[in-house]
Amino acid sequence: MRVSVFTEPHRGASYDDQLRFARLVEETGFEGFFRADHYRSMGDDPGLPGPTDAWLTLAALARETSRIRLGTLVTSATFRLPGPLAVMVAQVDQMSGGRVELGIGAGWYEREHTAYGIPFPAVTERFDRLAEQLEIVTGLWRTPPGETYSFTGDHYRLADAPALPKPVQQPGPPVIVGGRGPKRTPELAARYADEFNMPFKTVAETAAAYERVREACDRTGRTGSGRAPLVLSAGIVVAIGRTDAEAQRRAAPLHVKSALPPEDPVVGSPTQLVDRLGEFAAVGATRVHLRLIDFDDLDHVELIAAEVLPQLDGPR
Repeated sequence: MRVSVFTEPHRGASYDDQLRFARLVEETGFEGFFRADHYRSMGDDPGLPGPTDAWLTLAALARETSRIRLGTLVTSATFRLPGPLAVMVAQVDQMSGGRVELGIGAGWYEREHTAYGIPFPAVTERFDRLAEQLEIVTGLWRTPPGETYSFTGDHYRLADAPALPKPVQQPGPPVIVGGRGPKRTPELAARYADEFNMPFKTVAETAAAYERVREACDRTGRTGSGRAPLVLSAGIVVAIGRTDAEAQRRAAPLHVKSALPPEDPVVGSPTQLVDRLGEFAAVGATRVHLRLIDFDDLDHVELIAAEVLPQLDGPR
């Protein structure tokens, strides 16, 4: 089981907070450090000192770390145009020596769009734009050196793009598509993604989502095409402790009113987290992203590294 840490800086974290956390994640043996891409907190707390841009942050972390994977869960397709996004991610991939992953989704949190003047079309259009962005970003990365890339869609048009710079990873950084949607999300994952992620739901709900993705891979012809099979991953909200009181203290932020949909956290002991990881492995997950809430709680990272990671098989 590959284990990464997922963070939510919009809850309140400076760049220095994230750097300290990412360095500890690297030092303690996790596979990666991923962060959300949001410009507002989900509740009444303003999340001081305020938002930090996901890709600016990852570019800086690329130069301050040496081993861990770095990426987004997930970049909103409403935030950036696909051509500049491809350039941005490719550059950060170069800066990291080939350690970047692009998680991308349609966008859902209207409040942050209205706050910062970002257009927020209806859900059907957002998914249409996401599909075109996936086609464009992966198409630009895959264009051979010396050739150009063009695209004409309903929302974006590229003419004779030089398709530069090239990322270190070829044909491009891994693309992660995920979510709870029953129709378009599995189709987009099957067509464009390297990983499908089901975030923060029960094992049963996650297993059902994996089955929908497998069926989409069959329908789209991915199965048997020679392409690598999709990595199936899960997101888990984690609040564990050496004692029940410690675990409950870490779980307290989960009870604050939020715009997030209902989740299925692991609150309890390291053994309970190991057991949950085993349940996800049994339904096909080979990677998990553990959502840790408090950037100041470095002990939480160290506890998981010491008590959970050694009990897992395979690379972290």
